[in-house]
Amino acid sequence: MSEVAIHHPGSEAFEPSLFGTYSKKIGMWLFLLSDTLTFGALLFAYSYGRISNPDWPTPFHKESIANATLMTGCLLSSSLTMVLAVLAAKRRDRSWTRNWLLVTMLFGTAFILLHGMEWSKLIEEGMTPFKNPWAASVPQFGGTFYTLTGMHMLHVTIGVIYLGVVALRKKFLPILFLLWLLGWLAIPASSVFHVGIHVLLLALIVAAIVLFLKPKDYDAHDVEVSGLYWHFVDLVWMFIFPLVYLMSTRI
Repeated sequence: MSEVAIHHPGSEAFEPSLFGTYSKKIGMWLFLLSDTLTFGALLFAYSYGRISNPDWPTPFHKESIANATLMTGCLLSSSLTMVLAVLAAKRRDRSWTRNWLLVTMLFGTAFILLHGMEWSKLIEEGMTPFKNPWAASVPQFGGTFYTLTGMHMLHVTIGVIYLGVVALRKKFLPILFLLWLLGWLAIPASSVFHVGIHVLLLALIVAAIVLFLKPKDYDAHDVEVSGLYWHFVDLVWMFIFPLVYLMSTRI
């Protein structure tokens, strides 16, 4: 007579996650893999346009390269502080985890502001997504530049908000609301940067939904997952900086 195993409700063990790794970490790796395809396509389109057009403009000069180098320094420094935040989280030092996350956010915010200043200068010089003042025969330069750098700046902005949620949880919502309100009042509706205000509003809504529907105290795994996203954003810039800036420098 065969033996029959009786399983009681709730006694089943959970199936181990893929590769024995934290499930959210696997999810982030899959997301970053798909995002790699997006940035890969944008980088390929920019490279193809540059190679196939002998009149490809070189608008960047000493001041632009210095600004881009400073932006690169901000992101490289933020990678270091992100690593320190992960290490502090692993040793369960909540105070320093929060502090290092805030410093990382500070570097990311500095990158966004420097990038915004650069965009403002280029727009004043007459560069739009459909034309540029340096080579009328290459109207797609502006479109490819703004799409590639804009997509990256959007990712940095989302990363700063992501780290703010992990570091401060619900306390970050009033800060995000204040930033949105100040931006709405200070940035003219005619400015291209007014679009960024809508990004902040959308982020505020999404963050509020997540934090109120599933409130939790983010642990070392969550900090590590957010670090994966942040390091990816930094890595993408290491391709954009030489391709877009250094190879388009006006000597």
